Amino acid sequence: MGKKRKLEQADAGEAARQDDAAAPQRPKRTLLGWKEGDPNAAEEKRGGGGGGSVFRNKEKVLVTCSRRINSRYRHLMLNVVSLLPHCKKDNKVESKESKGATLNELVELRNCSYCLFFECRKQKDLYLWMARCPNGPSVKFLVNAVHTMEELKLTGNHLKGSRPILTFSMNFNKDPHWMLLKEMITQIFGTPKDHRKSKPFYDHVFAFSIIDDHIWFRNYQVVNQGGIEETTLVEVGPRFCLNPIKIFGGSFGGPTLYENPFYISPNQIRALEKKKKAGKFAKKVKAKTRRKMHELENPLEPDEFADLWKE
Repeated sequence: MGKKRKLEQADAGEAARQDDAAAPQRPKRTLLGWKEGDPNAAEEKRGGGGGGSVFRNKEKVLVTCSRRINSRYRHLMLNVVSLLPHCKKDNKVESKESKGATLNELVELRNCSYCLFFECRKQKDLYLWMARCPNGPSVKFLVNAVHTMEELKLTGNHLKGSRPILTFSMNFNKDPHWMLLKEMITQIFGTPKDHRKSKPFYDHVFAFSIIDDHIWFRNYQVVNQGGIEETTLVEVGPRFCLNPIKIFGGSFGGPTLYENPFYISPNQIRALEKKKKAGKFAKKVKAKTRRKMHELENPLEPDEFADLWKE
């Protein structure tokens, strides 16, 4: 009985070796998926039940903010986080001169390649940093005209996690700095294809327009009421306006590639408003002084009837 079992096992082993020799060679794999250009990999993907193409673009965006940020700007940051399924939210970072090194380290630890940093100054002014870490470039914006989703209460409502369609106005193709900003916005706000947290269809549009050297952001839901001709756009929110200040060659610093000549800081605007208010008071004081000097230079003649009714 033992000899028969050994013979049967030997025959089974030879049959398995013949099947392995007849089977196609296993395709080579890499860290990002199947090796490109391998026909066996394509057949494996079709018949392996993997559900289509393999995710290759693993770039992610780190979204964080500075300490002492007010509630309105924090809600805006949370709205942006909800719109980007490929982002990672982190704890608050102290807004100091060394914030660049801290953010670069955080981006490396969280395995991201881009960073959106909402920096609040004096609990009034909001600055937005867009940076590619760790080599740059990076852009600093002043954020104006902020309206969150909770404030607007618009009727649009798209599915969370779906991929957006990015639209840009024709002004982005005129100057080199606008072209650079367009490329950075595309890589940050564009959800990678086949991302594990994204939905495999489009149902909303991110619109970026340049008006008066400012970038205006709008988010619209695509509503299809029947045919293609009846497709309409319904605004969802949030809304904000980006005023570019400087473009740096490095990440959160480095050589200045572009500086906006029309930029005026909010501190200067507030100082001018105070000077205007102080100027009104100074005008009143000068007017009173001129009136007194005029009265002293031109005294009135004595009244003849001043002592008429005195006893």
